[in-house]
Amino acid sequence: MKPRLQPKLPLIAVVGATGTGKSELAVELAKVHNGEIINGDAMQLYSGLPIITNKITPAEQQGIAHHLIGRICFNEQTWVVGTFVKQALSVIDQIRARGKLPILVGGTHYYTQSLLFHDRLVEGNDDANTETQNEDHQEWPELEQPTEELLEELKRVDPIMAERWHPNDRRKIQRSLQIYLKTGRKASDLYAEQRARNVEDTSPNGDLTDTDGPKMRFDTLMFWVHAESDALRDRLDKRVDKMLAAGLLDEVQQLYSHAAAETTQSGEVDETRGIWISIGYKEFKTYMEALNSCTEANQADLERLKREALERTKIATRQYAKRQIRWLRIKMINSLHCAHAQNSLYLLDGTDVAEFASKVVQPALALTKTWLCSSDTLPEPTSLSAAASEMLVPKREDYSAAPESWTKQHCDICNTTCVTAEQWQTHVRSRGHRRGVAKRGGASISPIAATKTS
Repeated sequence: MKPRLQPKLPLIAVVGATGTGKSELAVELAKVHNGEIINGDAMQLYSGLPIITNKITPAEQQGIAHHLIGRICFNEQTWVVGTFVKQALSVIDQIRARGKLPILVGGTHYYTQSLLFHDRLVEGNDDANTETQNEDHQEWPELEQPTEELLEELKRVDPIMAERWHPNDRRKIQRSLQIYLKTGRKASDLYAEQRARNVEDTSPNGDLTDTDGPKMRFDTLMFWVHAESDALRDRLDKRVDKMLAAGLLDEVQQLYSHAAAETTQSGEVDETRGIWISIGYKEFKTYMEALNSCTEANQADLERLKREALERTKIATRQYAKRQIRWLRIKMINSLHCAHAQNSLYLLDGTDVAEFASKVVQPALALTKTWLCSSDTLPEPTSLSAAASEMLVPKREDYSAAPESWTKQHCDICNTTCVTAEQWQTHVRSRGHRRGVAKRGGASISPIAATKTS
């Protein structure tokens, strides 16, 4: 076996769901391997608000340089992907000029993926803003029409994609129209051509060899800090409690007051983007409105609103963690396979906090040392644990499947539309759907009351 070449432009990336210990691992790696850390979390780009944005504290940084933290103000929009990549690349060059190892860490995984790969398939643009988006909207003002009108236009020019998206999913409907307006071709046709290339470039052992697919920008070693769902759920709930005790409401009040001042001055604050979508602000907003009301609020009502807001914050945090894991399981892993880089991602078991050092830090340090300093072959990532063998296998329920095979389904009981089979199965197993079936006198959820729209 030929010796493995050592990386020429090495980069470490630490990914995973919120609350799994990514920042802690990044610091340990930086301490041992002469590194500096680059923030890859969109909310931590904002200055101030250390609790609501979950910033690593100065004490936790342990003297390690951290970059791209606290760079923008409340009234600024979060960086689009192009801005983040440009800034991160500049920081990486500076770190390397100092003879140090750049270590990227953060939970905004579309930032991470856009930085790690030179190019991405057109589907990927559905999940992140681009620098050209506002320019496209100026060139084609029809993209700013109401969602129902955009959907009708998409039905006219690309009925396959129109059938794919949920009727309220403005962003994806808008993106499909944007592709058509920019290229003069249907997004569904472009996807079909990409799938055909993938089939043509599949090797005999089934690995994707898409020459038009994503390509790694750097020699990269990735660590996915993972925790089993039950343990993570409990950990996240406790973390939200700690955030509340540490002064979360003071930061929510700060944001609330800032929004009120901005509304008085300019008449409107877009709370659907930027810092306003940080978990905690929107969940506690009703409580803050009652607390800041001119009329004296009943103390019992305030406590009830506070409890409800706390529970909503916990739910939103858990949902966010699930979305992060889904991104890694589908988009990140599939892109790594397409780029022949699947062996660069190692899953580390951070389920037991008491064993974090032995099961996360020590294996990561050892793998990094071998990767940086030795020509020895690294172990197969899927061989490290049962969780790794399961989680690192590509899932194919992504939007790269043939659009004509997608079936949009509508539940008449719940008035809910699902756009993937996975979403549909999750819905029919949900407590809300079962309650709805029971109220209609159904003995079970089978047969399912549903209307297929395709």
